[in-house]
Amino acid sequence: MATLVTFSTIGEMFEKITARFADSTRPMLMYKENKQYRSLYHREYRKQVEQFALGLASLGVQQGDKLAIIAENRPEWIVADMAMVVLGAVNVPIYPTLTPKQIEFIFNDAGVTVAIVSNALQLGKVQKIRSEVKTLQHCIAMTEQHDASVLSFSKVYALGDVHKKSHQTLFEERLKRVKPEDLLTIIYTSGTTGNPKGVMLTHHNMASNVQASAKAIPFGPEDLLLSFLPLCHSFERMAGYYTGMACGVTVAYAESVETVSDNLLEVRPTIVTTVPRLFERIHSRIMKQVDNSPAFRQKIFRWGVNVGRAYASAKKRGSFAPLLAVQHALAGLLVYEKLKQRTGGRMRFFVSGGAALPKPLGEFFEAVGIKIIEGYGLTETSPVLCVNRMDDFKYGTVGTPIEGVEIRIAADGEILARGPNIMKGYYNNPDATREAIDAEGWFATGDVGMFDAEGHLMITDRKKHLFVSSGGKNIAPQPIESHFLESKYIDQFVLIGDGRMFLTALIVPEFEILKEWALQQGIDVRGNADLVVTPEVRKHYQSVIDTIQKDLPNYERVRRFELLPAVLTVENGEITPSLKVKRKVVEQKFADLIERMYEKVV
Repeated sequence: MATLVTFSTIGEMFEKITARFADSTRPMLMYKENKQYRSLYHREYRKQVEQFALGLASLGVQQGDKLAIIAENRPEWIVADMAMVVLGAVNVPIYPTLTPKQIEFIFNDAGVTVAIVSNALQLGKVQKIRSEVKTLQHCIAMTEQHDASVLSFSKVYALGDVHKKSHQTLFEERLKRVKPEDLLTIIYTSGTTGNPKGVMLTHHNMASNVQASAKAIPFGPEDLLLSFLPLCHSFERMAGYYTGMACGVTVAYAESVETVSDNLLEVRPTIVTTVPRLFERIHSRIMKQVDNSPAFRQKIFRWGVNVGRAYASAKKRGSFAPLLAVQHALAGLLVYEKLKQRTGGRMRFFVSGGAALPKPLGEFFEAVGIKIIEGYGLTETSPVLCVNRMDDFKYGTVGTPIEGVEIRIAADGEILARGPNIMKGYYNNPDATREAIDAEGWFATGDVGMFDAEGHLMITDRKKHLFVSSGGKNIAPQPIESHFLESKYIDQFVLIGDGRMFLTALIVPEFEILKEWALQQGIDVRGNADLVVTPEVRKHYQSVIDTIQKDLPNYERVRRFELLPAVLTVENGEITPSLKVKRKVVEQKFADLIERMYEKVV
């Protein structure tokens, strides 16, 4: 691993890194174009950033101006972002899944002057609200558009080339003018109710977090990182983009969430930044294949997993029995190597964030030789607070604080954080800022947790998600949901029960596996809507639930459930872009179904 550069602004990092790797033969970025991966090198990237920055300057973009990006992950995203960084402008990243009305609120709240969009779909959203956003002066499209009121990316590049002729040193001058305390970005959190809040992060916030994270997790110039989480999400922007760049990592963009399994085999990464949902899906597919294998192969697989668990435990204790070492080597040939090949065969580790990783899931992948480094943080903390280390990790925890970050637990169990990465505040919302950050600089995360005996932080749940049953029991839904999600028959699981006499659940089946089971039972498999109301299917799920919760206390058991015919999606506003369920939205949408589960008290 190369020596990490030091920097106080993201622009300074860009300047040093593009100079260090100017002649590198390893690409900075790989991206899919016309069904083939193409490369972008540091020298070419720097040139494009300069062209685009000077093009924006020619349009009148000043330091502190707010510019929005509405786009999927693509090279133009990071070119536009770094051009803003150089000019001292403020990036307002927006999820491509947002509706025109949601975009309108953000544009008006932030005072966006320039909108940069990826394609005709996103352009259409902006054009629909353009008359309602008085501050909006320019719209730039990454793909060519037949609209005279819209600038193309190539046109802005051309404007930059012309502007440079009369402003030879402007790029360097503007870059040096940016200070650590200057605003880097305003990231609007996806609120489940009401309007989202704009999180203000400075260059100092992000630069400190990048450098502390890079010291905790060993990224290096020989690594290739597969990125598929949206760049507008703080985790991917900090980890897969800024930290990757600071460490000289080659980053490859997956085409989409659906193509990750194929892209793993194409680019053969050494690191992947992701969320727990990916591991749930991988585990579900592995177990499905195992269950469909001959009995002797099932036996070998389960033996290999058990050996892996014993080996991992012995390794942590620092003691190995010779027989266990031999068994582990054999299991590697028969089981682990085949699974590793599904990730491309070169994987060093996954970095998981955005939501809690269920402990059994982490332990399963550890047993088969795939290491997952789990971290924890929030948009308001730039985002990383804690992370497990390669040589000090415990599944079921999110590790220990990174350098410069302090964590303490409040009297009511809430996790409080303080450090150089804590946001400046919520834009245009001083009341919310005062509520979140106290006079001593402690930020209230809204999460409940505790430290274990070895100083690793354990997250119990979101404070606002804690249920209080009508019987007065405090119930944390997240661990219970994670428990049920271990089943191969369950794709999504939402626990209901706040203020209720007992717990119920909305369940989205793993339809592919359910349909196979139904065919084996001689059940006529038609559409999902018919399948979920079939008596035999409901009886089967009751059996699955009873088995899973047999060791749970009575007050944590699900008494009733409903099967949903369709997956909860980002597009329908039911889950966040980091794949966390929006409880209030789901409860409102399925209110009638939920009430029916409580109509007859048994």
